[in-house]
Amino acid sequence: MSLVTRFAPSPTGYLHVGGARTALFSWLYARKNGGKFILRIEDTDLERSTQESVDAILEGMNWLGLDYDEGPYYQTKRFDLYKEVVAQLLADGKAYKCFCTVEEVDAMREAQMAAGEKPRYNGMWRDRTDHPSDKPYVIRFKNPQTGTVVIDDLIKGKIEIANSELDDLIIARSDGTPTYNLTVVVDDWKMGITHVIRGDDHVNNTPRQMNILAALGADIPKYAHVPMILGDDGKRLSKRHGAVGVMQYRDNGFLPEALLNYLVRLGWSHGDQEIFTKDELVQLFDLSACNRAPSAFNTDKLIWLNQHYMKTLPAEQVAAQLAWHLAEQQLDTRNGPALTDLVKAQAERVKTLKEMVAVSRYFYEDFAEFDADAAKKHLRPVALEPLQAVAAKLAELNDWTQESIHQVINATAETLGVGMGKIGMPLRVAVTGGGNSPALDLTLALVGKQRSLERLAAAISFVQQRSAE
Repeated sequence: MSLVTRFAPSPTGYLHVGGARTALFSWLYARKNGGKFILRIEDTDLERSTQESVDAILEGMNWLGLDYDEGPYYQTKRFDLYKEVVAQLLADGKAYKCFCTVEEVDAMREAQMAAGEKPRYNGMWRDRTDHPSDKPYVIRFKNPQTGTVVIDDLIKGKIEIANSELDDLIIARSDGTPTYNLTVVVDDWKMGITHVIRGDDHVNNTPRQMNILAALGADIPKYAHVPMILGDDGKRLSKRHGAVGVMQYRDNGFLPEALLNYLVRLGWSHGDQEIFTKDELVQLFDLSACNRAPSAFNTDKLIWLNQHYMKTLPAEQVAAQLAWHLAEQQLDTRNGPALTDLVKAQAERVKTLKEMVAVSRYFYEDFAEFDADAAKKHLRPVALEPLQAVAAKLAELNDWTQESIHQVINATAETLGVGMGKIGMPLRVAVTGGGNSPALDLTLALVGKQRSLERLAAAISFVQQRSAE
């Protein structure tokens, strides 16, 4: 029997980092073992599920490169199957109709709490046959009342839960729609899921689901419950607290490779290794190496990884992600350096792709004015002669390369008998509009000859006007 894992998000919001990590672990485990990875959208919460959330989940999976072998399946399109299973359980005496009102169940639980007991449904309709014909009802699963459920958790180890601790959960609502615990069980059964990897907030659901699977005569998958992620503030990460959507990281300028590498290290390790390629992860990943304790999110560590990947991935790969940000920030790159050249020039100097776009505008579009502080400091009357001298020499260049530009700047400094700073900084402000850029010779090479000379002319005019004041 081949190994099958699944990722089964609810489309009630974006794909957050906790869900993405679960998807990644499930994907890696399937790929590591030559198995199958299924995407299932659990959209039975009709009030909260939205198409927008579905689209966000699919977009996030695609951006992360977590390809699935089957799916996406949608639970709302499988209601007939769930009804068949509920009917089967009823017919086999493994489920029953419960005619309790919400008020009756609430009163039952309040009385139990007042008596110091665990609040739970007391099974009052479990064996009754005096069913009213004019009252709505739910369907409850007949949970075993004796024995224990043993979860041989692949991460947490053995977990035992007494059946006496579990009540008869609702598997179909009064309107006939199935509940979460029923749909999950049926889908895992019918899809042949062999390994369920999910957050440990599901530990309480697992014994109930295992009992339903047993009642159906289905194979019970192996379970692995991954500890939760804590936010930068040390509190549990959730949709309602601190969990940023995966695509927000894209929007903020992170590479998918960086986020994947970061997420896999939130709860899994391989010695002291920090950086992994995707192929390495597939080769090395093992659930037995997952931590049993929660992991804390550290944004600074993610930024460090992002910088690493911007600098070390092939420039073409980074440029492909950069293109989205250029379009998003409405920077027309048709007139300027190739994106691969831009990546090579700027990757060492920025933390994110979003920042790379922000500091690179001068390569592609002209600026209306110089940065005030940089101009005040460097475009002073004393800079007039160096700017005029270097402009004249640059104008004579036929070979507009980094090397030849470097030689011109050095030669000008020698001719004038001044240090490089006396020429370099005024030249940088003239060509870029500000005081920061990659190496000056590289910057001019990428800006291009015509634009560089035009900007130099504007800077010389600016200094002349300033001198006349």
